[in-house]
Amino acid sequence: MTDTGIGAALSAEVLKARRSRVPLITFLVVVLFPAAAALFLFIVADPQRARDLGILGQKAQLSGMTADWPGLLTFATQVAAVASLLLQSFLATWIFGREFVDRTAHMLMAIPVSRAAVVAAKYLLYAGWATLLGAWLTTLTLGVGLLMALPGWSAAATASSAFGMMQATLATVLAITPIGYVASRTRGYLAPLGCALGLLALAQIAVILGWAAYVPWAIPAVAAGVDPSQSAGGLSWLVVVATGLLGVWATTQWWRGPDAGL
Repeated sequence: MTDTGIGAALSAEVLKARRSRVPLITFLVVVLFPAAAALFLFIVADPQRARDLGILGQKAQLSGMTADWPGLLTFATQVAAVASLLLQSFLATWIFGREFVDRTAHMLMAIPVSRAAVVAAKYLLYAGWATLLGAWLTTLTLGVGLLMALPGWSAAATASSAFGMMQATLATVLAITPIGYVASRTRGYLAPLGCALGLLALAQIAVILGWAAYVPWAIPAVAAGVDPSQSAGGLSWLVVVATGLLGVWATTQWWRGPDAGL
């Protein structure tokens, strides 16, 4: 085994994920979002049916959703921008925090693989897992539109929305790397998940104030096109990439420290 051993460390991380139910649960959670979109579309498509359903119908109408492809794609991009932040925060929290909750962190310090390799493997697993979830959400969304035979399909609009959803996913992957540091530093789950809620609130405030293009946790929403008045330019991507690198660097430095395995 080499001193760095990234390949070996990544294999171990993938094996741990495969033996857990958490990956399956996350993919099932993603199914709920297109399913909710399908339910709202089903209600909105028939106003009389919406009235018959009472309060549920009223909520569907108040959502502003239209029973067509633009309505579905708008809903999906909002989910990709907002829900992905929380879901990816959960991934990073579980991947890093579980070592301390399960009391296996000290074992990682004893194996002949550098600590930097361990951190790199964890972040590679996180990035791959989150990207697959984004692709899964995009695929399910398009599947809902096709199965429901929604009107208003446009190849250009659909491709643009799918691209925006994946942009939001990748931007979130970078923006959430500091959660790995928080999970490691606090040795658990509660602090990083609480931090994620704070970041979500900060992102919402940034969108309202018109600063979303410069706040890393709001940039995914801008990239997804949730607010047409704001756009993610080169500076936005520089900010989110810098945030991602800073999160990885901080996590690596902490794992290299003397307290990591205690």
